[in-house]
Amino acid sequence: MSIDEQVLNYPIPAAAPLDPPAEWAELRGSCPVAHVRLPSGDQATLLTRYDDVKQVLADPRLTRQLSAPDAARLSADGGGVFNSEVSQIIPDSGEDHLRWRRLVGRWFTAKRMAALRPRMAQIADELIDGMLERGAPGDLRAGLGFPLPVYVICDMLGVPAEDRDRFSYWSDTLLNLTRYSRQEIEAAQTEFFAYMSGHVSAKRDQPGDDLLSELIAAGGPDEGGLSDLQILVTGMALLVAGHETTANMIGKMVSMLLADRTRWEALLADPALIRTAVEETLRLDANSGFGLPRYLPVETEVGGTVLPQGTTVICSMAAANRDESAFEAAAEMDLTRSPNPHLSFGSGAHSCLGQSLARTELQVVLEVLLRRLPDLELAVPVAELERVEGLAVGGLRTVPVRW
Repeated sequence: MSIDEQVLNYPIPAAAPLDPPAEWAELRGSCPVAHVRLPSGDQATLLTRYDDVKQVLADPRLTRQLSAPDAARLSADGGGVFNSEVSQIIPDSGEDHLRWRRLVGRWFTAKRMAALRPRMAQIADELIDGMLERGAPGDLRAGLGFPLPVYVICDMLGVPAEDRDRFSYWSDTLLNLTRYSRQEIEAAQTEFFAYMSGHVSAKRDQPGDDLLSELIAAGGPDEGGLSDLQILVTGMALLVAGHETTANMIGKMVSMLLADRTRWEALLADPALIRTAVEETLRLDANSGFGLPRYLPVETEVGGTVLPQGTTVICSMAAANRDESAFEAAAEMDLTRSPNPHLSFGSGAHSCLGQSLARTELQVVLEVLLRRLPDLELAVPVAELERVEGLAVGGLRTVPVRW
C-alpha cells in the first residue's frame, strides 16, 4: 500500500532521536495532504509542505480552538494541550485578539529582551555552577535546559522563587498528551488556576516590575485593557507555551550542535554565528512535537485538495522546515544560513508571541555554554539519546554531557 493510501498513526515515530521520520519526505513528495489517526483515535489531515503549512497558519478564518462538536480530539481524554474552556478566555480572532497581542506584546519588544539578557545569563551561570559542583557527567536538560526557562518566566510574572517547582509540574502536566490521566490534568489545571488567581489579586494590591502588574495597570476592558480573568489566563498560557518548548529546545539544540563536533568548534571560533546557529537548529529540529492543529469552519483548498468544513488539520512545521522547495540543501545544517524563514514559531496572526523571548534564551544559553564549557561533549552516542514521548512539544528525556 502506498503512503497516500494509508491512514498513518500520528505523531509519526522516528528511527533516531535527532532525525526526522522517513515518512515526512515521502509525504511532501507524494501525499502532502494526508490522512492521519491521532492518539484519540480521531482522524485529521496532516500537512507537510512549507507553502501549505504557511497558508493554513496564516489564514485568519481557521481557528486553533478545537471546541466544535466535529473537531478531532488530540488525546483520548480530550486533555493535555491546554485546549479547554480556560484557554478560550483569551480572544482567538478579530480586534479583541489583536488588542490582547498588543497589550502582551509590549513585554516582548527588542528593548525588553535586551534588558533581560543579563538576568538570563546570570541564571545560566548559576545553573552551570551547580552542574560543575555536581561534576561530570551531568544531565544538561535537568541541570540547565529545564530550570532556566521556568525561572525566567517566573521572574517575568513576579512569581516567588520558592514556587518555581510547582510551575514546572503544571507546565509538564498541561502539555502532556499521554503521561497523565484526565483527572491529574484537571487537578493540575485547578491548582494552577487557583494559584494564579491569588497571584493576580496580590499584584493588584502590590504591583511590581512584572508583566502581570503591567497588564493590571493598563486598566480593565472598558479602558482598553484586559479583565482579571484574561490576565490570569494570560499568565497561565505564557508558562505553558513558553516553558516546556524552550526547555526542550535547549537540550535538542546543544545535542544537535555536539552531534557533529565541527559545529561546536565553528561556534567557538566565531561566536558571531550564534544567532544564525540558533535559527538553524530551530529549523532542523525533527522532534518539535505535535505541530499546530487548526479547525476549518469553512471549506478550504490546500495544496490542490479541497478540505470540507469541519476538518481538523495538523500543521507539521518541522516537516515543512525541511521542504527542498523552500530551503536549499534543506536536510543539511548550515550555521550561516540567512535568511532563514522557518515556521518553527508559526505564521500569521497566531505566530508565537514569545518567540523573541525564546530566541533570546537560546542565544544566551549558547553564549554562556561556549564561554563556560568550551570542551562540552555528549557523554553517550547520539543514537542512545532518548526522546520523550507524549508531550505536545517534543524533547529528549536526558542530555548526558561531560566537559
